[in-house]
Amino acid sequence: MKHFIDINNFKKKEIDEIISLAKKIKKNPKKYSSSCKDKTLGLIFEKQSLRTRLSFSVGMQKLGGSVLELQSKDIGFDNKREKPEDVLNVLSQYIDCVMIRNNNHKQIVNLSKENILPIINGLTEFSHPCQILGDFLTLLENFKNYKNLSIVWMGDYNNVLRSLIHLQNIYNFKLNVVVPNQIFKNYKNEFLKSKNKNLKYFDNPSEGVKNSNCIMTDVWVSMGEKNSKTKYFKNFTVNKKIMSYASNNAIFMHCLPAKRGKEVTSEVLDGKNSVVLEQAKNRMYIQQAILIYVLKK
Repeated sequence: MKHFIDINNFKKKEIDEIISLAKKIKKNPKKYSSSCKDKTLGLIFEKQSLRTRLSFSVGMQKLGGSVLELQSKDIGFDNKREKPEDVLNVLSQYIDCVMIRNNNHKQIVNLSKENILPIINGLTEFSHPCQILGDFLTLLENFKNYKNLSIVWMGDYNNVLRSLIHLQNIYNFKLNVVVPNQIFKNYKNEFLKSKNKNLKYFDNPSEGVKNSNCIMTDVWVSMGEKNSKTKYFKNFTVNKKIMSYASNNAIFMHCLPAKRGKEVTSEVLDGKNSVVLEQAKNRMYIQQAILIYVLKK
């Protein structure tokens, strides 16, 4: 049974297969309009969602499948009414695959080991692999050759960055992680385990983004976190000045939702270098490729 939990669970060949399939679906969607015929995807949300909800729902339907959205508290997935394993065992009698968005990565990992249903990680506090594969597809469309890319992550050390580092470890593109030292020191040991010659850390934004092809960021405070750490991000807003340090053809990426005037200015978010809507759209093609991948016998 196949699952999609974390990017670092996969070999380059497998990720290449998913990316390649997403490109093919985007180029000729009608060819894949019955790829998931008679299949049903269950969506379990314990956290808010817009892009993940839409990309999986619309994507599955465009593949000829059905979608059933399940609120965690309504089906008792919160471990109060019955064990999550028991919930999945019941779901397996009705549906073919489940996407889970929660705040308990360990739970998703443990449930995947039970091999009750194919499980897709729709975001946890630890990682956001679907987002990063959609971002990678967007990068490949804009630059073609990832080997020559210089990418910058600027902001918080969070789940999206962690999945980006997982991807960097596989493809070995240049990645500068620009995070306030007060935040980074809490993750330094984790970072060093992934460290390689093309993965570097900076606490100076202007130095870290110099000559880069892409600047990526995210909200400074993730869902469920407290605002106390925002004081450390004073100089970490992606604005016109920060973009000027990057290459002339540099693009700006944000997984959204964005806090305008915080991690990014409206001038950059809505500007000519921004590809945030391309990112959002590409989420659907990646989700479709992941669905076909995990459902394929």
